[in-house]
Amino acid sequence: MNTAAAKRYLPWVVATTLFMEQLDSTVVNTAIPAMAASLQVTPLSLKAVVTSYILSLAVSIPISGWMADRFGTRRVFMTAISIFTIASVLCGLSVNSPMLVAARLLQGFGAAMMMPVGRLTIVRTYPKHELLAAMNFVIIPALIGPLLGPTIGGLIVHWLTWRDIFFINVPVGLLAIFLAHRYMPDYREDHTKPLDLIGLVLFGTGIALLSWLLEVFGEHKLDVTSASVLLFIACALLAAYVWHAKTAPFPLLRLELFRIRTFRVSVLGGFVTRLGVGGLPFLLPLLYQLGLGLPAWQSGLLMMPSAAAAMGMKVISARVLGRFGYRQVLTVNTLLIGVTISMFALVHQGTPLYAIVAISLCLGFFNSLQFSSMNSIAYADVDNSNSSMASTMASSMQQLSMSFGLAAGSLVTGWFLGDLPQSNRAALTSALHYAFVTLAVLTVLSSLTFRTLRKTDGEAITQAKRPDEQSGD
Repeated sequence: MNTAAAKRYLPWVVATTLFMEQLDSTVVNTAIPAMAASLQVTPLSLKAVVTSYILSLAVSIPISGWMADRFGTRRVFMTAISIFTIASVLCGLSVNSPMLVAARLLQGFGAAMMMPVGRLTIVRTYPKHELLAAMNFVIIPALIGPLLGPTIGGLIVHWLTWRDIFFINVPVGLLAIFLAHRYMPDYREDHTKPLDLIGLVLFGTGIALLSWLLEVFGEHKLDVTSASVLLFIACALLAAYVWHAKTAPFPLLRLELFRIRTFRVSVLGGFVTRLGVGGLPFLLPLLYQLGLGLPAWQSGLLMMPSAAAAMGMKVISARVLGRFGYRQVLTVNTLLIGVTISMFALVHQGTPLYAIVAISLCLGFFNSLQFSSMNSIAYADVDNSNSSMASTMASSMQQLSMSFGLAAGSLVTGWFLGDLPQSNRAALTSALHYAFVTLAVLTVLSSLTFRTLRKTDGEAITQAKRPDEQSGD
């Protein structure tokens, strides 16, 4: 396929898969209370259904760049979509919580190949001065997933069963496979570096153990001594990976990329920011359905304003970044996100719906600008030879932060709930309020990281000239 055709159709190919992935995740969050009732477990315990998916993403993403370089972006992308679609069917056929978690792990593995390979293909296809516009175009159709997901999930749960929410991925998956086969560029390396199996074991095992500890700690299944020993082992495995990465000729994740300031700030600052944001998709449906007593379909409708505002911001984010610069936008916008998250701690049964909608609009507006800024500046100073590794590392850290954020939010909620039953509406609402305040504080603290950017950082993206303009200098 020629470059012009790739640039014309590639955003639609990637957007279709992002739509499917985002639709699935938002539908599942809305259906958690119904799943819990059907499987006879508590809603907070079903965070494993969400965290297992995100954890599988985080552990599997590091090999996505190597897979794309070795087998080609088109083949890996199409295989990933197929795995995701098949896993969705298995989720719908699950009869208990362990089966559902296992299917979600497989689904996460498929998504781990889709998202970073799609992003990598975008980065390799478009020059830097077109990169922000291309990424924003991809995200706008993908935001239709969160826009429709809560409503579709609520309606399906209300009229059918929660199992049916997974089957909507089948037609979208088939469409995505067709588009990828016809329009996806096939980038690959002539000489692929060997896969770092030792690094994969060290990093994957350490991250998986740490995530599992965060999950079970909130349910008090482990005594302090056992938890401390396992925490030490997890940290030791990750420390061993850091040592290994410094000495290995071809490490799984090349840590020297963190020497690039814009990449380092984007990934590490974004990690802390997403800790705060990551728990909201799981906690908000609990607040609306269990805390406020709203039906699933109405809870889904309350999730729509955030996605709608996010779509609106994507249209103007490039102009905002061009006017104020990455440093000022990320610093101020992160503070605004933290303040907005804290406002959910004021939501109770007597809160007018228009006030909840207003908070959701603000959250979607600020989140959209934040993610556009963090995702694009990560590649501002990364050359094409390192784009595959940069995409892998950025995607891995993004998913880890979302997983830890979700675990932190549910952990704080469970901690303040104590031994009280989750059916106690007043106690659950109060515990959720504490969780929102905790997530807000984490988000505000992350703004300090973005202060280390320079005023000129990111100009390669926001103010770069096209080749024809440069020739006239």
